[in-house]
Amino acid sequence: MKVNIDIDDKHTEPSITIQTNEWSEELEEIVALIKGKNGRRLFGIEADQTVLLDPKAIDFVYAEKRKVFACLGKKHVEIRMKLYEIEENLASYNFMRFSKSVIGNLNQIERFELSFNGNLCVYFESGNKEYITRKYVLPIKNRLNMGGKSDDNGRD
Repeated sequence: MKVNIDIDDKHTEPSITIQTNEWSEELEEIVALIKGKNGRRLFGIEADQTVLLDPKAIDFVYAEKRKVFACLGKKHVEIRMKLYEIEENLASYNFMRFSKSVIGNLNQIERFELSFNGNLCVYFESGNKEYITRKYVLPIKNRLNMGGKSDDNGRD
């Protein structure tokens, strides 16, 4: 990707132009990041207290019995938001849909195992595991092939 920056007094406000031959998920994420759509903080409820959650520490977020929880290692913290809202907020942190009720952090994945029914079993660095249903396997594979496992700490 080529980046051009033109600093000149003739410009009254910042303007960004992206030139490409086709729309992609990567472009969608870049636009969302630039517009600041994913800048909302994520809060959880733990022991009747509100806690700020670091998206990089979350393995996955899941819905169960009409409630939504974030799994951080061995802790499960309730989040009082809809799963689709959390998915939008965490997209820039490399989270993707694993199933109808689970959103996973691609940066925390350690390894995969193929299940007998075509689903993938995902093992996270924390030791947790979750399943990716067949419907979501290809989009996740494509994202990982694009370089989906990278973060600010230099891990690749």
